[in-house]
Amino acid sequence: MDISAIEGQELSSVTFVQDYLQLDFNGPVLTLYHWPEVFRTEGSYAFGEPEYRDVLCAQIGESANTTSLVTGLALEIEFENGVILRSSLRDEDYEGPEAGLFRTGDPNDPLLVF
Repeated sequence: MDISAIEGQELSSVTFVQDYLQLDFNGPVLTLYHWPEVFRTEGSYAFGEPEYRDVLCAQIGESANTTSLVTGLALEIEFENGVILRSSLRDEDYEGPEAGLFRTGDPNDPLLVF
């Protein structure tokens, strides 16, 4: 599965919905049903911990450098500033039939469900 359409794109918004997260990269949109962890040189941050939302929102305006999506393992985005977002894709770590959705922003591209 490929989410590389966000590589080189700036994160333009972070939307916290009741039980999921949407990351908008100026067109491509990644929806995650499992809260990602945020890793930076100062430490890591998980949902519910102090500063989690601030650290995640601080990535707005930063460009995605590399991405990977390994089915059954993890989705990872590394930003140019070295911050990494990682969301588990292991079945036991999320509820529901899917872990997330990805739209490239191109109406001709299919919706990626993982």
